[in-house]
Amino acid sequence: MRRSDFPPDFTWGTATSAYQIEGAVAEDGRGVSIWDTFSHTPGKTHGGETGDVACDHYHRYLEDIALMRALGVNAYRFSLAWPRVFPEGQGVPNPKGLAFYDRLVDALLTAGITPWVTLYHWDLPQALEDRGGWPARETAYAFAAYADGVSRHLGDRVKHWITLNEPWCSAYLGYGAGVHAPGKQDLGLFLAAAHHLLLGHGLAVNVLRQNVPDARVGITLNLSPGHPASPHPDDVAAARRYDGFQNRWYLDPLYGYGYPPDMLALYKEAAPPVQPGDLELIATPTDFLGLNYYSRAVVQHSPQPPHRFAYVRVGEERTAMDWEVYPEGLLELLRRLSREYRPKAIYITENGAAYPDVVEDGDIQDTERVRYLERHLAQCLLALREGVPLKGYFVWSLLDNFEWAEGYSKRFGLVYVDFATQARRLKASGRWLQAFLREAVVNP
Repeated sequence: MRRSDFPPDFTWGTATSAYQIEGAVAEDGRGVSIWDTFSHTPGKTHGGETGDVACDHYHRYLEDIALMRALGVNAYRFSLAWPRVFPEGQGVPNPKGLAFYDRLVDALLTAGITPWVTLYHWDLPQALEDRGGWPARETAYAFAAYADGVSRHLGDRVKHWITLNEPWCSAYLGYGAGVHAPGKQDLGLFLAAAHHLLLGHGLAVNVLRQNVPDARVGITLNLSPGHPASPHPDDVAAARRYDGFQNRWYLDPLYGYGYPPDMLALYKEAAPPVQPGDLELIATPTDFLGLNYYSRAVVQHSPQPPHRFAYVRVGEERTAMDWEVYPEGLLELLRRLSREYRPKAIYITENGAAYPDVVEDGDIQDTERVRYLERHLAQCLLALREGVPLKGYFVWSLLDNFEWAEGYSKRFGLVYVDFATQARRLKASGRWLQAFLREAVVNP
């Protein structure tokens, strides 16, 4: 497999998010986010770890851009910290917060790397959470105002915009399961949050198009095929419910089909408050769909409400997150998206794996990650040959970072970070990607 097997205009990138790498949480007027609050709450993260310093990217961004140049990527997907730009969530932008993203964008462009901005990667300003958070409709309008402020400022240089990263995580993990910030557990809050996230997306798409007429705008979803644990009709029905919960609840309204009727029937009175015009806004056309793919789900019937499925652990090859390595699921998703939803373009905006990386003799031989990336890129190549409109691939992640509730216990990076010293070191996977992008023979 060579880089030249892919189209010459294929985008090759890597990705990060603000709270996971920036640090500097109390510098230059940055406000408090729900992740600041959550990670400082005892028992919420591994070892009580926080993103206070993370990878110190706020001060080391030039070093990190140099690493990107060394890798040979031509794009970098990163998120803006909403509370760094609007410390109270709305109002007057913080000039020092905007100035940091000015410096970052300008340095990327100087290095020949295209900036891809994600507006929201989970760090809601705490001030907005205190007023109801995503379950409150007002947050969708605050998000549109935030999109307006940053796109007016950066839109002369940034042309690729992603509104939301993984609204399923923001809504369900944050307000349903409670394992992510803000740590709430309520079916109605989860569904209201999901609806207002999608509404905020639709509002933001229109704002971005108005402020940046030549923008390319999309949204990123974390999607996962749902397979029944057996051919039994109960398990097949459970897999369908899983698909509604994980995939169709977001895909269907985004592509003009409204919320899935079977899931509305399942949720009953907990279903979100949809106002006239909401579904039309949510279905505002986009230029691309971002796909984050890590694994599949195998499920069986369970009496546990509301979704009535239980995950079944399968496969011997698993990552440090205990996720099955299942590259075939990526091709399955790409085929389905192309067939059922027909996006204009698809970008894999995250794909990668955590492994227990160990430094030995100054090196990190993460051969499992190399194999993981090779096998998933092979699935991308198959999709391209079948005519799927796949336009790019971003490895998650550039750096080992703060992995949310897992703290610093899980490493996804192409670059190893010693969190005590902030020293960076390219892993074998980083050198593999470097060789691949330079057209060296990867599999002789």
